[in-house]
Formats: sequence, C-alpha cells, structure tokens
Amino acid sequence: MQDALKDFFHYLQIERGLSVNTLQSYQRDMNQYMNFLQKELHIQTWEHVERNHTLKFLYFLNDQGRSQATMARMLSTLRLFHQFMVREYHLPHDASLHIETPKKARTLPKVLSKREVENLLSISGNSHLMIRNKAMLEMLYATGLRVSELIQLKMEDLHLTMGFVRCVGKGNKERIVPLGHLAKEAVDNYLNIARGALVKQKKVDQLFVNHHGNPLTRQGFWKILKGLAQQVGIKKEITPHTLRHSFATHLLENGADLRSVQEMLGHADISTTQIYTHVTKARLKDIYTNFHPRA
Repeated sequence: MQDALKDFFHYLQIERGLSVNTLQSYQRDMNQYMNFLQKELHIQTWEHVERNHTLKFLYFLNDQGRSQATMARMLSTLRLFHQFMVREYHLPHDASLHIETPKKARTLPKVLSKREVENLLSISGNSHLMIRNKAMLEMLYATGLRVSELIQLKMEDLHLTMGFVRCVGKGNKERIVPLGHLAKEAVDNYLNIARGALVKQKKVDQLFVNHHGNPLTRQGFWKILKGLAQQVGIKKEITPHTLRHSFATHLLENGADLRSVQEMLGHADISTTQIYTHVTKARLKDIYTNFHPRA
C-alpha cells in the first residue's frame, strides 16, 4: 500500500505541479486513511478497499468532530487518489464513487478596515529588519500575494521600473501583478539599505530574508506580522492571509471588477473570488447600521 502512495505523491509533485505545502497536506490525509484501513479494518491491499470502507473512514472523522471543510477536503483527496489507482494500477472499481461531498459552511474572511491597514503600514524604523518589514507589508497589501508566494519571490521576479512583480502561484501558474508606488518605494528602500546588510556575503535568490540572511519562512513571517499588529494596537486576530483578504475587499469596495481581482489573486475559479462580494455587502450593512441616524 505504501508503494502505491509513493507513486501517487510523485504524480502530484511532478505531473500536477503541487507546492510543497499542498503536497504535505495530501500526504497527511492519505497516511491517516491508510492507517485507518490497516489498523481498524485490517485491509492490507488497495484492491480490497470498497466504498463502504471509505464511508467508514469518513464516519470516523465525523465522530472525531472534524469540520465540514476538513471532511470535504479529505474526500477530495480520496477521490483523486482512487481515480489515480483505477487509471494507473487498473483497479476494477473506485472506492470513492458516489460519495456525496459534505456542504461547507461558507464563512466570510476576516479583513482589516482601511484605517487598520494604514496603521499597520505606518510602521517606521531605521533598523534593517524594520525596513524589511515595511517592504513586506507594503508588498502584500499592494499585490494580494499569498504568504507562500511572497517568501518564494526571487530577485529576478521583481520589476520595479515597470511597476510589477512576477509570481508563481498554485499549480506553478505564473501571473503578473501590478505594484503601487508606495510598495515600490518601500521595496526599493529595502534593496538599497537593508537586504545587502542582512545577506552579507551569502548568495540568496529569495527577495526577503531573515536576520541570518537566509530565506524567510511562513512561520517567521507570521511571527513578525503578529508582533507588528500588536505594536500598532490592532485587536483583531490577524493571519498572513488577512492582508490578502483586505486587498481584495478594498479593491471591490472602490469599484474594481471581479474578473480583474480574480486575475490578481490567481484564483482559477471566479466563484472563489465571489466570496469578497459578500464581504463588501456585509461591511456596507455594518456601516449603514452604525452611521445612519434611523437605522
């Protein structure tokens, strides 16, 4: 069973071009599935896995209190795997067939107000790390990049003179995102003053580096962001994705069309981008309730 999993992960990495983080998510899901089949149902080969076995695994997850979103993601993983097994290993049946996907509760993403964003981007300081922090935050809010995309940016991806950044997102899909003048100024300042001092003699391709001059990690960025948010008095729970959500919401609030926002975010399906139209409607309702004298 383990050999088939290795082939599946190789397929995801090479043919589907999945990122390291996404691949690790698939590996966790499939290892949990295989362990359940082996230990709870005593199944030792994939050809003996039936639809009812897959259902038992999903019921097991449900009994553990897993969210609908987690269940839906797991079923998506199992479908992809069993389709792979039928196609590549010529198994006679797909054990995930005709299993209904749990309906996910659609939660609105948390966003910062424009004032909160201004407060966050108002950070200042002459230290190399503060200059870097300012550049990273300006870049995130200006482009709506995912944090994984930000920390993977290379020097060659930056085109300050022309005012854009080249980004490679999910599934190795490339996109070009415009860069506003304030973000260009902050990044230019970082390049001229801070980056060389942080990198020293090392050869590092990544644009943003840590205090050792090595490429920044997701965890490292998250820690920086939380510290800066507390520093400027933001009480909301903030994650690296919060600035991406805020970028999209503020664009739509100011009249940007949905297709353009979809393109800048790198969403494959416009239905993913449409969640932000619900956010703007909810915010308008809040504004009306708070400020209309007869609301």
